[in-house]
Amino acid sequence: MLSRRAFATSTLAALFASSRIRAQDPEANYDEARVPPYTLPPLLVGADGSPVRTKAAWRTRRTELLDLFAAHMYGRTPAGLPDATVAEVDAPVAVLDGRAWRQQWRLEWAGHASIDVLVYRPRHDRKVPVFIGLNYYGNHAVDRDPAIRLSTRWMRSSEANGIVNHRATEASRGTTSGRWPIDLVIERDCAVMTAYYGDIAPDDPAVVRDGIAPLADGRQDRIPEPERWGAIGMWAWGLSQMRQAAARMPGLDATRAIVIGHSRLGKAALWAGVQDEGFAMVVSNDSGCGGAALSRRIYGETIGRITSSFPHWFCPRLTSYSGRESAMPVDQHQFLALVAPRALHVASAIDDRWADPRGEFLATQAADEVWRLHGLRGLGVTEMPPVDKPVGAHVRYHVRTGGHDITRYDWEQYLDTVKLEI
Repeated sequence: MLSRRAFATSTLAALFASSRIRAQDPEANYDEARVPPYTLPPLLVGADGSPVRTKAAWRTRRTELLDLFAAHMYGRTPAGLPDATVAEVDAPVAVLDGRAWRQQWRLEWAGHASIDVLVYRPRHDRKVPVFIGLNYYGNHAVDRDPAIRLSTRWMRSSEANGIVNHRATEASRGTTSGRWPIDLVIERDCAVMTAYYGDIAPDDPAVVRDGIAPLADGRQDRIPEPERWGAIGMWAWGLSQMRQAAARMPGLDATRAIVIGHSRLGKAALWAGVQDEGFAMVVSNDSGCGGAALSRRIYGETIGRITSSFPHWFCPRLTSYSGRESAMPVDQHQFLALVAPRALHVASAIDDRWADPRGEFLATQAADEVWRLHGLRGLGVTEMPPVDKPVGAHVRYHVRTGGHDITRYDWEQYLDTVKLEI
């Protein structure tokens, strides 16, 4: 088993290696026969034991569940955090053979913190839906365009992604462009807004406060220490700030903003979408433990593994559930249900056993009843669908061929959901 220190200093390339590598973890369970019996905590039953049968009653239940997830998993977002100022870094530039505008912006908090934002939008005057998501290696890694500002922030070292001594190099440009099919998004008449997640909170316990964390100083005093936010809470808050900024940018319809994230950033996208009902749609791609997968299944990554490997992600209280997931007052079907009645799309990869594809489907299926309570079409299935066969309507799910990644195929499905549901 790798030590905490080894995990804290390992590269993202290693952490996000294929499921073939991660499947070798001798402590992980990948056998359905070894999944323990479990009972999910009730979704449509209030804290006082009363059944939830109306939309009004769901609003009360939603408040109860939101409070539980803040207290036991993600931490509480400090009240009164300042909104960012929004400034253009450059004028719009025509790209993709003149089909799109590319523009760079900066969100800033009075010189204390800032986020560099990259936007691609169709080259016409109509406002379009916008996908808002964070990236792992800087905006310059999304496309090889030499005019995109090279990030100077701390990054996890990765030779494969041109990161040397925790800093990006020119070799970093375009290294993750496959995860951001801008041409496809523009073709579907949508926009993309992205920022480097380390601008908000660097992904290492030693430097996690080098982003927006100081903005919460003083405001944390009113929050019990076990319930204070970690990096996922900060990334989620940054995504909400980006949504608010979108309303001030040309060509973007902030009322049709879609929050999207892969892996750990899928967890952050879910937490952002759950807290901020201004997002019209929420997308979770391979978010796994602490994201879309049921914790009680004890399959692949577990609460004990994730909190020891990444102690800076969640609130401190979550560590107390290591090896005792059944004692948690919540599970992820309740978390996904907090998106209702807005559109939700959850995706898995069949070989990504670390993220528990079946656990992600079962959580989505169990959450479905809240959309039906609102009179909306949900998944429409009770069994996990075949690979590469998406199911559902206002709640959608697909499991893709392959391993831990976000691919062009995934984006095609999310764009289909946008067309159908928002």
